[in-house]
Amino acid sequence: MKFSVRNWAEYDAALRARGSLTLWVTAEAMDHWAAQPRSTPGGQCFYSDLAIETSLKLRLVFRQPLRQTEGLMASIFDLLELDLKAPDHSTVSRRAMRLKSISKRCALPAGPAHILIDSTGLKVFGAGEWLQEKHGAKARRSWRKLHLAVDAHTGLIVASMLTEQDVDDPSQVGPLLDQIEHEIGQVTADGAYDGEPTYETIAQHDPQIEVVIPPRATAQPSAQFETDPTMRDTHLLMIQSLGRLDWQEACGYGKRALVETTMGRYKAIIGPRLRARDRRGQRIEAAVAVDVLNRMLGAGRPNSVRTSTVAA
Repeated sequence: MKFSVRNWAEYDAALRARGSLTLWVTAEAMDHWAAQPRSTPGGQCFYSDLAIETSLKLRLVFRQPLRQTEGLMASIFDLLELDLKAPDHSTVSRRAMRLKSISKRCALPAGPAHILIDSTGLKVFGAGEWLQEKHGAKARRSWRKLHLAVDAHTGLIVASMLTEQDVDDPSQVGPLLDQIEHEIGQVTADGAYDGEPTYETIAQHDPQIEVVIPPRATAQPSAQFETDPTMRDTHLLMIQSLGRLDWQEACGYGKRALVETTMGRYKAIIGPRLRARDRRGQRIEAAVAVDVLNRMLGAGRPNSVRTSTVAA
């Protein structure tokens, strides 16, 4: 399929804005920098949480170590002739583990939201595969699992969770939905979330939410299928009568590809691994990365329209 971007001028300006320092080091951040010296002699400066968050965003956007980020911040203040100090790299690393909350900047339009849920793996700091192969190391590479909830209409990430690699996907549906204050009309996920526990978790959040999850090929209807069919039973019946592809089209399951696109954006822009070594710092890093992606999307997004289909 071929697509055409109808708002190329605005989208081109948004792409340029993503590289502008004013998009990340805002007037609000500088007004609330609060780099005040401590009262104790020789004590280090105290910086606001917003100052630490700004430093972390610059680190992720420009893919720099903390020391280089400290130098970048200092050079910005010198060029702007501001009497502000950049937090040193050790302060940023230490304070990053104690940040309370990171805004996702995800104001959604009026009306029930269509939420897409999925997860992906992120590598953690450690020896690379080449080094392990060269020296014959047998240690298993560890990684973390990033769970995301994406609004299908805007593409914004409305909820996120970073867990250990052995945490199953359905167990994080509840924590993700609890982060969303907006009204939810539909939840869509892939077959890994299939099962009555997922449906029960969503029903506990709001029984009116429509759930679209493809049942497994070996799925069986519930015991009360004939008298009181569940939503999952309805999907099974539709697949038996329409076929799986027609069921996907009828339920709008194709929208789920948007959450996979978001995963691709995360790894292309932020990277496929976590830079922090401590688990607390890794959770904050993932939350800051979500805010970075949402801010980039807020600067402007393409209005793509399908123009034609290319024959194979």
